[in-house]
Amino acid sequence: MAMPTLFIDADACPVKDEALEIADRHGVPMVLVSNGGIRPSRYPGARIVTVAAGVDAADDWIATNAGAGDVVVTADIPLAARALERGAAVLNSDGRSFTPETIGTALSMRAFKQHLRETGESKGYNRSFTPADRSRFRQALDQALRRAAPADG
Repeated sequence: MAMPTLFIDADACPVKDEALEIADRHGVPMVLVSNGGIRPSRYPGARIVTVAAGVDAADDWIATNAGAGDVVVTADIPLAARALERGAAVLNSDGRSFTPETIGTALSMRAFKQHLRETGESKGYNRSFTPADRSRFRQALDQALRRAAPADG
């Protein structure tokens, strides 16, 4: 089994620093994918991929390049579904895993919430990112990279 790669949907990801620290500890390459605005000097151990401006350009790049055994960090549910289809493990930045068993419900809830926003029934506020979310992410990423690492021997 090949060494996994950690792909980060980086534009609005609040846990880039934690991801880099954990990837370094595991010796796993990390790729930050964004539409721009990431300073490489802040992430010396990561590969920075800047895609052309476009609604889903970063998502498309990740979905094309991530595969079986890799780990993807994203809050984007359609990207999570695409990465799962390619065999990657997928985590939200709050540490929740997207799985083949849960992605259908997540996609349905996303569509339902979008409908509520469009009809004015919901203002669409996201809940705050908490220290507990950050801690849960650290634990979940550490576990995901342990599972994805090739067995010694």
